Amino acid sequence: MVKVREFIEQFEKFAPLSLKMDGDPTGFQIGNKEAEIHKMMTTLDVRPEVVQEAIDNHVDFIFAHHPVMFRPAKNLDLSNPQNQMYANILKNDITVYAAHTNLDIANGGMNDWLAKALNLTNVTGLVKHDDDINGEAHYLGRVGEPQHPQTISDVVTLCKEAFNISGLRVSTFDLNQPVTKIAILGGSGSKFYSEALKLGANVFITGDLYYHSAQDMMAEGLNIIDPGHHIESICKEKLLDLFSQWNQNQNWNIDIMASQLSTDPFIFK
Repeated sequence: MVKVREFIEQFEKFAPLSLKMDGDPTGFQIGNKEAEIHKMMTTLDVRPEVVQEAIDNHVDFIFAHHPVMFRPAKNLDLSNPQNQMYANILKNDITVYAAHTNLDIANGGMNDWLAKALNLTNVTGLVKHDDDINGEAHYLGRVGEPQHPQTISDVVTLCKEAFNISGLRVSTFDLNQPVTKIAILGGSGSKFYSEALKLGANVFITGDLYYHSAQDMMAEGLNIIDPGHHIESICKEKLLDLFSQWNQNQNWNIDIMASQLSTDPFIFK
């Protein structure tokens, strides 16, 4: 069996913590680094229903994209569902690790997965990380060209199919406008739209757009597609594939599963 500490060391070679953005609480979250991993689960979010799923499936290691502890707990009053979730994690000897912006920026990580899901070609980075690591440049977000001639409407349809969503938000003056280049950034990336424009993108795909930000982008000729933050759930299966390879190559003998729950708080009616 492999210990949590050993697994983390392996993962942080793939997505070093030095890649994470300032203030991001990425990394080890809850539990015991010296615990052995018998069964692990990949997930986008760590929510009460996800923790119950882990308990029901005898999972002892949760590997998440979004940190479980974005904000420090002010107390441990168990009438608070978030605090009760922490208690359930500890009571059931579950260890939690979160790879957030380091996974976003890592080569072969989140934003490469999103770009590949849209079949982008000639893909380059969007926002350069401050320092090269191990001789490699790293970027937040990706920019690429559509595989075939497409309109804004075509990209909307592609996003729905690629990310398995029933609806999204679009800001454009013309749904039939040809797409020249697409920038994509998982999560909430509206503050980086100027980089998308500099690199020649006329479509920017990112989540959690604000009303006035969308107006500003449109004024500068940038079309925006907001498919929601939850498209990052692509990480569940991608991490499962990556970890399964490591598991086989290193004879770890870990049972690995992906969470089957949707933690998207929004539905389209």
